[in-house]
Formats: sequence, structure tokens, C-alpha cells
Amino acid sequence: MAGVAGVEPTSAVLETVILPLNYTPIFLKARLHYIIQTSFIQLFLGFSYNNLGDIMIVNYTDNERDLLARLMRAEAVGEGDLGMLMVGNVVVNRTIANCLTFKNINSISQAIYQSPGGFAGVNSPLFFSSPSTHERELADRVLQGEYYYPATNALWFYAPASGQSCRTTWWEQPLSGRYKNHCFYEPQPGECNELH
Repeated sequence: MAGVAGVEPTSAVLETVILPLNYTPIFLKARLHYIIQTSFIQLFLGFSYNNLGDIMIVNYTDNERDLLARLMRAEAVGEGDLGMLMVGNVVVNRTIANCLTFKNINSISQAIYQSPGGFAGVNSPLFFSSPSTHERELADRVLQGEYYYPATNALWFYAPASGQSCRTTWWEQPLSGRYKNHCFYEPQPGECNELH
């Protein structure tokens, strides 16, 4: 892409285009559609499909941004930055979905502390300390519209036991894919408004 209309690839684009080796072939068709769509928009419009930049897609306070950063760390610090970003995607998706068990969830705080149905990470010791500058930056990226497959439209995730495969459904909703040790699930078509 370098040199085409003066557009240089960014690290965000490269993160979204790489196919991790642990994806199963059943998701390849959706992944290729995503790559083609992302590359087309990047090439002709100069921005990534999954990065809305400075657009705030959900209202939040500084405290909620820190809360999101802490949850991303508690749920996925072992999954690296990309895994933490995907957890953030699920939180933001729950605040904008307004469907299923997420009706009337209108804030980051409500999504994180929803009961029942919230996140197990709120009980982790990793959740209770202040976020680092880097963790805040990751939360900012999610809140400004960066999305990563397979969490792009996901409302749920879980980590299966070591050596186990992902379940094909979670809360009767289909598997969208796996990243490292997290399995992500999105709503059935027509269950919710399209998130992205």
C-alpha cells in the first residue's frame, strides 16, 4: 500500500490484517471479507475500517476510562495489548447494544458492574490498582472506536480450560472466533442492532 495515494500503513492496520495461526478455517471467509473491507477503506479513504479516530462512540468520564483500563488488565493482561483491546471492545459493545441482557446498559460502569452478567475480572486483585499510562492509552483507543476481530461485534467472551476448544455457542449465541485463550461470541443476526 505504500505510495498509493500517499497512504502509509499504520500499526493499527497491520494488527487487524494479520491472521493468527490459532484461528480455525471456519472463520477464514469472514476474516478475508474483513481484510478486504479494511484494506479497501484504508486505501481509498486513508483510515482504517476499525478506527474511528477521535470520534467518541460512547459517553464516558475519566473515572470510567480508568475503570475500563483496569478491567481490560484484569481480564486479559496475559493476552497482551491486543487481547486487552478486545476485552475493551466487548465492554463498549455492551453499552451500545441495547438488546438481550444488555437492554438499558448505558454506560461503561453499568456494563462492567452489571449483575448478573458482568465481568469476573472485577473480583481479581488486578482490578483494584490504578491503571498505568499505557493501560489508559489502550482504553482510550477502544473508546475512540478501534475494533479488533473477533471482538468487533462480540458481547461475550470466556477462557476455556487449558487445552480445550471454544464452545460453539455461549448463551445461545454463535462463536465469532478465538484470540489466544479467549473465545468471543456475537449475537445471532437480527437479535441486536448491528454494532459496527
